[in-house]
Amino acid sequence: MKLKQRMVVLCAVLLLLGLAKIFLLDGGEGSASSRRDLRAFRKMEAGLSLSRGARLTHTLQSPWEIASQWVGPREVYPEETPELAAVLISLSSARVERADVGYKGTQLKALLVLDGGQKVVFKPKRYNRDYVVEGEPYAGYDRHNAEVAAFHLDRILGFRRAPLVVGRNVNVRTEIKPVATDQLLGTFLMQGNNTCFYGKCYYCRESEPACAEGEMMEGSVTLWLPDVWPLQKHRHPWGRTYREGKLARWEYDESYCEAVKKMPPYDAGPRLLDVIDTAIFDYLIGNADRHHYESFQDDGGASMLILLDNAKSFGNAALDERSILAPLYQCCMVRVSTWNRLNLLRSGALSSAMRQALAFDPIQPVLAEPHLAALDRRLSGVVATVKQCMEAQGPDNTLIEDRMNLPHP
Repeated sequence: MKLKQRMVVLCAVLLLLGLAKIFLLDGGEGSASSRRDLRAFRKMEAGLSLSRGARLTHTLQSPWEIASQWVGPREVYPEETPELAAVLISLSSARVERADVGYKGTQLKALLVLDGGQKVVFKPKRYNRDYVVEGEPYAGYDRHNAEVAAFHLDRILGFRRAPLVVGRNVNVRTEIKPVATDQLLGTFLMQGNNTCFYGKCYYCRESEPACAEGEMMEGSVTLWLPDVWPLQKHRHPWGRTYREGKLARWEYDESYCEAVKKMPPYDAGPRLLDVIDTAIFDYLIGNADRHHYESFQDDGGASMLILLDNAKSFGNAALDERSILAPLYQCCMVRVSTWNRLNLLRSGALSSAMRQALAFDPIQPVLAEPHLAALDRRLSGVVATVKQCMEAQGPDNTLIEDRMNLPHP
């Protein structure tokens, strides 16, 4: 065979191999990784619906002890959690032992201690479900329902990196004020017949309180991570400047990812792929406010990027802020497992799974329908972005096999 003919045959073989990989990782079931990811997806589907009547009847452990034992270097909760519904129900109903102002931050919250000494973060309702937050993609108050929805999206995507969150209705007069610290009590006021509070935070103002409907206040409750897993805060490499007229480097330098790859902890280990997973997660929920992130301390870059503080999400269903995806389209790489999961959630499967998961929550409906439709639309945008990368540099350079699982201590 002549050299020219051999080269043509070789190119054809390489093309077929590339197309085969794209097929197997684009909804096909032929590869070992695809089959493994499909089994994980089916497990997620089977456990998605949670029972409102769930109780812990087979153990002497408290729900807080069970949830604490779930936490590991690469997950907040494991793939199979038959006790999840019971733990969430406890979060939504356990007696409040103490109430205080929230830990440091820019947004209004309260720190509650539940029966048994479990700390949780309470974020109060500020908007009705159909309210549209206008302006910058990070504008507005925290949305309590966004915390709930983001947790269940974390379950559906198979990341398992978000702390447990559930909606809760509290009676401010009987549940909160009798156990509140003087510091928190000093921020309560009345607006008509409604009890309100404004707390202590950077943007907290007496003129902008969160108000109950009468005495009943809706909010979200986030389970505090165990103290044996102290957190370390990091500046997000794709963070915004939040200063008008001043761009961050990633906003004008399309080669920025190459510089990030040379900086620890992004030069080795799973952290950069975690950042890209998080960009996909944030794009789906419309969160353009992840200026910092947390991991576990002294992890050497091996810990997961923990999906904390997701409340600046689901503000405007009509806005698809593409800049949130910058880590994905600038680095042009994504985990094989993430890519497989995204493909399994196409054609309306994502919004359907969210409806199923959110039906359990005490404050359902958690999301207005336009936000559910936006999830499917944005997912299509993520898939299209990955396909553009594969077309530009090939699937082998785009789809990264990374299944780091560190044992629990």
